[in-house]
Amino acid sequence: MESKHVHQQIAAMRQSFFDEEVLDEKFSQLEQLEGKDNPNFVEEVFTMYFRDSTAFLETIEQAMKTIPIDSIKVDNILHQLKGSSASVGANKVLKEVNKTRQVLGKGNLEGTKAGILELRKEYDSFKAKLEPYFQLKQANSVAQEK
Repeated sequence: MESKHVHQQIAAMRQSFFDEEVLDEKFSQLEQLEGKDNPNFVEEVFTMYFRDSTAFLETIEQAMKTIPIDSIKVDNILHQLKGSSASVGANKVLKEVNKTRQVLGKGNLEGTKAGILELRKEYDSFKAKLEPYFQLKQANSVAQEK
């Protein structure tokens, strides 16, 4: 009975990510790549995504503190974050990256700084939503093995 409840909780969390447009269809495509040979594929992909994107954001935040600001470097890192976010379906993070790149492209450094703050906020929110989901899936997987 408890297992059924956990499955429902996992399904509800997953659905909320799509309802809130936190994730897009790329996430579903990643899920389709999971199987018996690689049951934790999506979690492993997100572990790498969170590691890399955290580093990207830290590098961007540091680059924005230098004088003069190297806008080409910032844009290149934002471009990498854009690709990573698109590939995992991080929809809202991707939208913030695109907005920030547009503002940066116009030479608006103050607007870019504000955009990076919003991007960080959206990224932190995204990570805070996804990590409990993967923890619950992992705990459920371990419980089923017993």
